[in-house]
Amino acid sequence: MDGRADIVIVGGGFAGAAMATTLSRAGVHVILLERQSAYRDRVRGELLVPWGVEESRKLGLLDALLDAGGHWLTTRIPYDETLTLEEAEATALPLDRLLPGIPGALSFFQPAACLALSRAAEAAGTALRMGVQEAVVTAGAQPEVAYRANGMSAVVRCGLVIGADGRTSSVRGQAGIALERQAGEHLISGLLVDDASPFRNDVFLLGTEGDVSFFVCPQGSGRARLYLCHALHPHDRFAGAGGPAAFLRAYRLRSVPQSDSLAGATVAGPCATLEGDDTWTAEPFVEGVALIGDAAGYNNPLIGQGLSLALRDVRVLSEILLGGSDWSPPALRPYAVERAVRMRRVRVVASAFAGLVAQYTPDTPGRRRAFRERIATDRTLAAPMMAMYAGPETAPPEAFSPGFIERFTGAGITRH
Repeated sequence: MDGRADIVIVGGGFAGAAMATTLSRAGVHVILLERQSAYRDRVRGELLVPWGVEESRKLGLLDALLDAGGHWLTTRIPYDETLTLEEAEATALPLDRLLPGIPGALSFFQPAACLALSRAAEAAGTALRMGVQEAVVTAGAQPEVAYRANGMSAVVRCGLVIGADGRTSSVRGQAGIALERQAGEHLISGLLVDDASPFRNDVFLLGTEGDVSFFVCPQGSGRARLYLCHALHPHDRFAGAGGPAAFLRAYRLRSVPQSDSLAGATVAGPCATLEGDDTWTAEPFVEGVALIGDAAGYNNPLIGQGLSLALRDVRVLSEILLGGSDWSPPALRPYAVERAVRMRRVRVVASAFAGLVAQYTPDTPGRRRAFRERIATDRTLAAPMMAMYAGPETAPPEAFSPGFIERFTGAGITRH
């Protein structure tokens, strides 16, 4: 069973399956190892912002995501307790006009997307192994992976092991790669619902009211992923058997049209909570092992960049791997350099954005009003926000400087 491959990818989720498809289409012999026997809903990001859609198109993966039920969101509307409905809708951002040829943001059910990408990988020649119980990785000049699946054991020697096994990456730990961490100051809870009726099915809704920030990502046919950002304590606000009901009650929002239809939706998946933290590493690789996606360090989910960042990882690293036979750390250095700049930028934006929308104190509504007034009089201040949708590299470097962010937020908030 197995024995030799060019590349072994540990983690067959979104990032791993995307990488396997990309490499296999270019003739690389790939073995893809996935812990799950079937893809399940685990409450992870399900939105590709426009720059992520562009990455999927460059990689040739967009059609697979559309076939998996990808649903276009053409407009973003920032509702808020300090705005009337008319004022909020007047500040709508047309997501379908930000990048040439990109029809908007793409929302989908992640298990369906992972399944579609893994099937695309298999069709391109990837050897997919599901139900992998344990993967023991040996780094070095002659890397290998020992694993068990479906009662069988195998040892695979390869040219490179790619860890795509998420936030708690076992590959990262085995390779001895440490992450730096910026602790979160809020929590983010998510819930999949059916029978939801957002007032417009092509609109990404977000905003803040009371002690929550909310994000609604319609997936079509009455299905939507709902998110709530809230304070660190109590940590178990939406935990336990009563968590989904409490979550939906929190969606009775005065600032959102037809919010009662969201609050009355049918629970269609687990309710899970993540901390809004950031992690990163200067070099997401050692000899024989490289990391992509959340395994290499992840951005605060508050600004919805995770899947787009993963696809950029796939594109940048795959271009290096396909460009030559040298897969040593010095050859992978350009990946580290590009990723470090990119992750610092989204980290700065997430921190600044959290300071505006995810702090639930008496003065924060006034700060949001003041922010909108600053943006209205100086459109250059919108650069960090636009980078969330058009891409981290589309804003000038100074837009991520402490001085600019202080002007953006009205206070010296950001850490980076």
